[in-house]
Amino acid sequence: MPIVAHVTFIELNLRGLIVRCPMSPNAHITSHRKPRRTATQSWVVRTGVAGGVLSTLAVAGAGSATAVEKPTEATMEMPAVNATLATSIAQSAAATTQTAFDYQVRAQQDDAADSARHAAKKAKDEADRKAEAEKKAAEAQEKRDAEQARASRATERKSLSVKAATGSAEEAAGAASSASTGSGNAATLVSFLQAQLGKAYVMGSTGPSSYDCSGLVMAAYSQIGIDLPRVSQDQSTAGTQVSLGNLQVGDILYWGSAGSAYHVGVYIGGGKFIGAQNPSTGIVERDMSYSPPTGAVRVM
Repeated sequence: MPIVAHVTFIELNLRGLIVRCPMSPNAHITSHRKPRRTATQSWVVRTGVAGGVLSTLAVAGAGSATAVEKPTEATMEMPAVNATLATSIAQSAAATTQTAFDYQVRAQQDDAADSARHAAKKAKDEADRKAEAEKKAAEAQEKRDAEQARASRATERKSLSVKAATGSAEEAAGAASSASTGSGNAATLVSFLQAQLGKAYVMGSTGPSSYDCSGLVMAAYSQIGIDLPRVSQDQSTAGTQVSLGNLQVGDILYWGSAGSAYHVGVYIGGGKFIGAQNPSTGIVERDMSYSPPTGAVRVM
């Protein structure tokens, strides 16, 4: 590129044309007033001015030529600039397209994730609903089973009560029959025991105002002429062992093992017995379910 130096110009009016002539930057002008010149000097000056003008025009022409050549150079470079710009635009467009594609893919992924979360929540809610329904159904079934079991137990108890009442009536009838035929010391035995109800329990006593358990049994059997051992251990083996399901009025009931029983009483029929229980209760009549005995012996 040409280097243009800084030049100082002076303007001259030549025949109405303003011409800028180069001057030395070191030129010194002493006064703004122009001195008079002779005709020769004027001619020389005009000649110099004309030459300067021509030189200036030549320089300007050269500069113009140089200036005219520059667009040619610029025009030759334009294709390269346009290609670079096109490449940049293409790359930018590709990047924009890729970004848009990425956003689309991300949006699709987000939609898929939302759908998956929604499906998972729906499945969980459905599972919870089914579990709750199954729990309620199980609780309802358990309640029905419990009600049926209670009803079954009630029916069973009622049946047992009917059987017990029937058995008691049969036993009472048998006892009355035995008593009426004369083998029936059972009625005398039961009558004596009932007469002792409410009396006190006193350890070692055999009557008539108080008894312990074995003393009451011994006194009752003495009323029908049967002598029994004094203590409950011996009374539990005094007769024939019988099952609790085949009892008769007058059988001796014992608690504990046979031969080492710790308590005795007398079966009076109807699932009941009479015995001297303890110091707090005295002589009482109790249902066998109150305190089920271990075994029984028959001595009549």
